[in-house]
Amino acid sequence: MAAAIAVVPGQTGQNTPKETVLEHLGTPKVTIPHGDERPFIRESRIRPGESLGAALRRLGLTDVALASQASSQGIIKQLAGASSPGSLLTVATTATGHLHSASITRQGSELSYIIEPHDGELRVSSKTVQLESRVHMQGGVVQSSLFAAMDAAGLPDSVAEDLSRIFGDDIDFHTELRRGDRFSVIYEVYYHRGHAVRTGKILAAEFVNRGTRHSAFLFRHPNGTEDYYNQNGKSHKEGFLRSPLEFSRVSSGFSMRQHPIFGNWREHKGVDYAAPHGTAVRATSDGIVDFVGKQSGYGNFVVLRHGETYTTAYGHLSNFAKGLQIGSRVRQGETIGYVGSTGWATGPHLHYEFRMNNVHQDPLTVRLPDAQALSGNTLLNFRQQIAHLSTRLTQAQESRMAYID
Repeated sequence: MAAAIAVVPGQTGQNTPKETVLEHLGTPKVTIPHGDERPFIRESRIRPGESLGAALRRLGLTDVALASQASSQGIIKQLAGASSPGSLLTVATTATGHLHSASITRQGSELSYIIEPHDGELRVSSKTVQLESRVHMQGGVVQSSLFAAMDAAGLPDSVAEDLSRIFGDDIDFHTELRRGDRFSVIYEVYYHRGHAVRTGKILAAEFVNRGTRHSAFLFRHPNGTEDYYNQNGKSHKEGFLRSPLEFSRVSSGFSMRQHPIFGNWREHKGVDYAAPHGTAVRATSDGIVDFVGKQSGYGNFVVLRHGETYTTAYGHLSNFAKGLQIGSRVRQGETIGYVGSTGWATGPHLHYEFRMNNVHQDPLTVRLPDAQALSGNTLLNFRQQIAHLSTRLTQAQESRMAYID
């Protein structure tokens, strides 16, 4: 059982309410090697200005030659930056300080490097560490700015950014935010040997803006895809992104134009976005790859099918995303290729088309369809899954103390 204490709301940013709930899912086991001598295991983070050899000595290694070798350029290169300050170092030695093994894991990394002695030399290997998932819950009240409130509540930056993105279509955080607006969020944190390594996904969140409650719950579909929905099963994402590029400018619209290469007037059945060579191109909606390859004036070309009605097309790409092939399933926002100037193009840009029942539409003005809401048994299953999360979000906002079994 875990408990969280919420601070009573105050009038200043320093008194911003803060609730933290932690679900503990068990303590990782330490495996002790078999042998005549049980090792002494010591653990610490590498200090600023401290070499790996010095850190090993501090944690009990008495072999000066091995400690010196650990700080050599050959070993440091094999560790690929893992021996930097803040990395977690675990050392197993005999009672007299002879090295059994050492492991070193960089902050935020899931890769651990193992250092072992062999015939007087050190050998380095690597493995993916086993992470422990824990669930955190935090909340706060806006006093000045959104990010000040999130920072005061102790939300990691990545979680704060995800929270803003999830509710970004419901709330204009630049113009609609009000003092007294409040939020709560339940999210994953991954640990290695009791130390936080990275944050995971937001599982549930709530934002009360000017008295209106907005909620978001992560739901996994039977096919393995995940999306955020409000308490009524309405999707938090748009059916289509308006633009396949995150940052760009329109260089040619949907209209009659004089062709830049051939000079004649012809219909331009899409929109051109000017962007630097190599800029990532995003799928504007979930779909299946209908075509990927070279095609006449389009150069490197991708066509995505989105159900029975809609298709989108992406031309002049410099390259395709790795592994993209006909029949591949892609998610909205997933990179499918990169801006280029292949085909009939005078410079790097993306040609984007939006088709409805095989008829070209203006991507900038067409009324985009909403994402499909949950219904039937799927909606019933969703509501059953989110019931306990909804209760926890309410506890964070209304109670001084919340408990999780």
